[in-house]
Amino acid sequence: MNVMTAPMPGLINESVLDMIGDTPMVDVSRLSPNPNVRILAKMEMQNPFGSVKDRVAKAMIEAAEQDGRLLPGQTILEPSSGNTGIALAAIARIKGYPIKIMMPANVSVERRQMLEVFGAELILTPGEEGSNGAVARARVLAAEHPEWYFPYQYANDANPRAHYDGTGPEIYRDVPEMTHFVAGLGTSGTLMGAGSYFKEQNPDIQIVAVEPPLGESVEGLRNIGEGYIPPVFEAWNGYDLLDRKRVVRPRESIEWTRRLVQECGVFAGISAGAALAGCAKVAAEIDYGTIVFVVSDGGWKYLSTGAYTDDLDEAEAKAEQIIYF
Repeated sequence: MNVMTAPMPGLINESVLDMIGDTPMVDVSRLSPNPNVRILAKMEMQNPFGSVKDRVAKAMIEAAEQDGRLLPGQTILEPSSGNTGIALAAIARIKGYPIKIMMPANVSVERRQMLEVFGAELILTPGEEGSNGAVARARVLAAEHPEWYFPYQYANDANPRAHYDGTGPEIYRDVPEMTHFVAGLGTSGTLMGAGSYFKEQNPDIQIVAVEPPLGESVEGLRNIGEGYIPPVFEAWNGYDLLDRKRVVRPRESIEWTRRLVQECGVFAGISAGAALAGCAKVAAEIDYGTIVFVVSDGGWKYLSTGAYTDDLDEAEAKAEQIIYF
């Protein structure tokens, strides 16, 4: 006689949206240049739509629904070079919102395909204008269409709030001995939100931003000295929060991304390599400690770029034309 038993509680999610967050940690200390410094990776690539931006997209949409800025059937508009757009498009599809994503024409083909899978309307902007061009054009279009919802992650408090409420507490729960937190300086949401939470728990934890050199392009990361400062960076007192910054070049980002997959089996996006390169620089400067960084997304969205398999010089040269992050 077969007896059907009820499923164990907690094993079945009511929606894929319930799978966002609570990602695991992985020890990649074999890549540390200092045997007395551990390096741990927060695996945000395991979110259901593939990146840390799943948290931000969900938080922005839910906050807008709650305060009435986003109504049933309303169109969403957002500039994105990939991850935020993919997450927003997926959630919009589930919830029934039309969505338009403005993105540079020179992003990897996989990201354009993912947006099409989720039914987003793509509005391509000139590749030479980069992410900043897409942002500028989206702001103009949003002003022309006030009836649309414009999340604008660079200025949306739900962006850092998602990390203050989620990413930060998760990391501190799993790694209370953490001494340093390293993340890329893009919209600054991860650094501001998680960093603020860490400082409240233990002011001695060092918050380290990874940025490209002045005049060099590592798309998705920003150098504050270049002029554009994300509004959430200023709103969350970024200058006071950051303890230090470390410069990482495109070649270093690719090299460390390759090491991460070849030596640890973590198939990550290029921004993870940039953050890991920053971790290595910090590890070489301190006597002992535990450094945590974020693996923002997986490498599958970047296979067509050759970043993992091309000659390193060729991959570095392509980094000037293709938006990796």
